[in-house]
Amino acid sequence: MTPRILILSWEYPPIVAGGLARHVRKLAEALVAQGVEVHVLTRGTRDHVHEELRAGVHIHRVAEAEMPRDLDAFVAWVEGMNSHMHAAGRQLGKRLRFDVVHGHDWLVAGAAAGLAERLRCPYLTTIHATEYGRHQGWVDKHPQSYIHGIETWMARRADRVITCSHYMRGHVADVYEIDEARVTVIPNGIDPADLQPVADLGALRARFAAPEERLVLLVGRLVYEKGFQLALEAMPRVIRRAGKVRFLVAGSGTHEAELKRQARRLGLMRHGTFMGWIGDDVLHSLYRIADLCVVPSIYEPFGLVALEAMASGCPCIVADTGGLREVVPNADVGLRFRSRDPRALATMMQRVLTDDALRERLVAEASAHVLRFDWADVAEQTAAVYAELGAGGATGAAGAALRPA
Repeated sequence: MTPRILILSWEYPPIVAGGLARHVRKLAEALVAQGVEVHVLTRGTRDHVHEELRAGVHIHRVAEAEMPRDLDAFVAWVEGMNSHMHAAGRQLGKRLRFDVVHGHDWLVAGAAAGLAERLRCPYLTTIHATEYGRHQGWVDKHPQSYIHGIETWMARRADRVITCSHYMRGHVADVYEIDEARVTVIPNGIDPADLQPVADLGALRARFAAPEERLVLLVGRLVYEKGFQLALEAMPRVIRRAGKVRFLVAGSGTHEAELKRQARRLGLMRHGTFMGWIGDDVLHSLYRIADLCVVPSIYEPFGLVALEAMASGCPCIVADTGGLREVVPNADVGLRFRSRDPRALATMMQRVLTDDALRERLVAEASAHVLRFDWADVAEQTAAVYAELGAGGATGAAGAALRPA
């Protein structure tokens, strides 16, 4: 019998707030290719089609008001979204029987757990990141304390938990005090075909660097835990020692204004560009024109930017922390610097930017390494978890009576 899975996610294309939308879409489509019937329950707007079949995935959208920027208002908005998703899922459950409910992160935890109980099937959650990790353990004040409470309840309530790295497996088990045996590690996937550049690469590079200059790329959400402040602190030393070097910062976030102030204090604004938010098409082109991509994260569950850069032929330096150790496991495919140490980063950046043979070797080795992160493999491993749960492998049913505080 074909397994039928209900996946809940707060974002799914065309609504894209971050990397989760792409992850859930690629996973859902890869599961369909392996014979799983996938229904995705997600949010939409009044202008979106309520139900559609796209790439074999049954998509059910619940119309929501625009997401507020204020954090307190956002928490209330998330609660309302969960209530609406739960109601929509109950109606869907009257038409179809599901084998597993699979929720992604705390944003849909209430609806996912409630539907699993209502539909009498196991509840699986994928934890992509934690509030505890994002804030280096400072979760004693609202709204961080509220989100951490939901995540703790979610991890304990779920019959099984998926994380994207072995680092995250230990982190989740430790922070939420759950048995590691209930946590399955399935890495994120990547499809090199999705990373094709669309711009005139020569013209694009000429906008940011002269032919004789080296171009360093920093990309991601501009938040403290991504560590971009460490890369900026390293840049003056790199510029002095490696010669003509420019940098690009691509992304936006709550730390953007502070990073620009730091760049001005360091005299860096004449050496680089803050691009703000960019779409995937531009990002994929930036990987192709950069001489080096730096991922200096303080907290990183996985490290998709590093994987995308390597798949695009751009050598990588990453912080020796978290899931980045698993994405860049050795010096053949990329280099790791001592986390939180801008001097160590500067030394390594200088080495890569001035050694053409090293850059070429890293690119060649990484091109084979990234093939390990195939969406078909991710889907196969996920389907195996579904099968285990459907066969009675649930372990967290005792938490069904619990509710988030």
